[in-house]
Amino acid sequence: MIDQFINFVIRPPRADYNPEQYLWEKEFTLAGRQFKRQDLELTNARGHKLRCSHYLPSPFPEETPLPCVIYCHGNSGCRADANEAAVILLPSNITVFTLDFSGSGLSDGDYVSLGWHERDDLKIVVSYLRSERQISRIGLWGRSMGAVTSLLYGAEDPSIAGMVLDSAFSNLFDLMMELVDVYKIRLPKFTVKMAVQYMRRVIQKKAKFDIMDLNCLKVAPKTFIPALFGHASEDKFIQPHHSDLIFKSYAGDKNVIKFDGDHNSSRPQFYYDSVSIFFFNVLRPPQISSACSSKLEKYYDLGDLKVGAGMDESLLYEIITGIETESTNVPSSSSAAPRVLMTKPVSELVSEVAPLARLDPMLTRNIRPDSDEQSNSQDKPNGQSDECCSYTSSNRESWGRCSSLGGSDEESSADCTAANNGNQVTLDVLATPLKSTQQKSSGPPKEEKKKQKKQKKRDSTTPKPKHEKLEKLEALSKRLRLCILKRVSHRRQGST
Repeated sequence: MIDQFINFVIRPPRADYNPEQYLWEKEFTLAGRQFKRQDLELTNARGHKLRCSHYLPSPFPEETPLPCVIYCHGNSGCRADANEAAVILLPSNITVFTLDFSGSGLSDGDYVSLGWHERDDLKIVVSYLRSERQISRIGLWGRSMGAVTSLLYGAEDPSIAGMVLDSAFSNLFDLMMELVDVYKIRLPKFTVKMAVQYMRRVIQKKAKFDIMDLNCLKVAPKTFIPALFGHASEDKFIQPHHSDLIFKSYAGDKNVIKFDGDHNSSRPQFYYDSVSIFFFNVLRPPQISSACSSKLEKYYDLGDLKVGAGMDESLLYEIITGIETESTNVPSSSSAAPRVLMTKPVSELVSEVAPLARLDPMLTRNIRPDSDEQSNSQDKPNGQSDECCSYTSSNRESWGRCSSLGGSDEESSADCTAANNGNQVTLDVLATPLKSTQQKSSGPPKEEKKKQKKQKKRDSTTPKPKHEKLEKLEALSKRLRLCILKRVSHRRQGST
């Protein structure tokens, strides 16, 4: 039984898989973009070959280094476990590097060390990425044994931008004592301790490490890298109090997330959303212009405030979310919190809003290319002034609503009008002049009103020439740019 417990620690079931079947393809499409899998081999200090894979955009942007997240698997895992990380991070221009640690998967080696020797493997990978000019910042994402590996290495390399630590254990000796109770091994305590001491000597002889040295509580107070901790509340293998102990003694910026499930269960979506936001903040990936964004800027020129021009992206998110929140503000039976979809960059969110603004006649109804800004505007409910623009909270939980925005260039303007009848308030506010001071004049006689209504119906049915549409789109871009500049100046005044 002791031999089985020793193998349970240093020789768990090994993942034997076919990379062509269980990894992403050599060339694949994700979120409408092309990516590739680059396989390579690295050699660690003990002479073991490490099978690795690097997920990159295809083609890689010229003269634009991208950040990278190294995914570290668990004791029975392999690099195929990083498939979920690729789905979450690649659309945000964050590359993903994954490997089979020594003794795991298809790499060389006979035993795992639950983080001790894996730390040296991780060092080899970081050194390789540092030598690549295509990589800027580096983050770590570890689960179980991989979380311990990341924490042990992070204590030695403060240049790591951030770490996600999922289900890390605080002390291997304490974990082994807890597993005796979990698996209901009925032996006296002193007998168990003697057995553990025997296992310690055997493991030290076979796997070349001391189980007493695997103590994350010793390195946590010396580590200052921003970290996001995660742990399943029903985890019986590594109980949640292990992450609580590490979190309490951790010296750097930190946050912890608890979620339903056990040690090996799939993680909920809100956890992945939090991971995506965390890496987006610490790695700061660049916004790479694509064909979609270039097409968008052709029709919706924001002047000096184009996407990726160094502006505050949260402003764009607020305006986009403000437009879309009203466009999707319908009764819903779901009371769940909105989901954060960080897999879409800012340019794609803007491109989703663009077709709506481009086709909806309610947006273009009050926009004129020249002096129509002084025209009469509709009265707004709740005492809303002409100078205000609709903004929502900057909380990133509202970003997920952008995914519900529909519409394409081929849709008819009539369909968009029918789909957005309930959105008149916010859209009119965005379309009205920012500093309109004229009040609504006295209305014309009833006969003239009827004639005007008939004339409006005729105008709506007749197709508008292309040059008039482009002029209105340019006017809309001016309104959006003025809103952004006004919000920036307001923030600066508030800060001063």
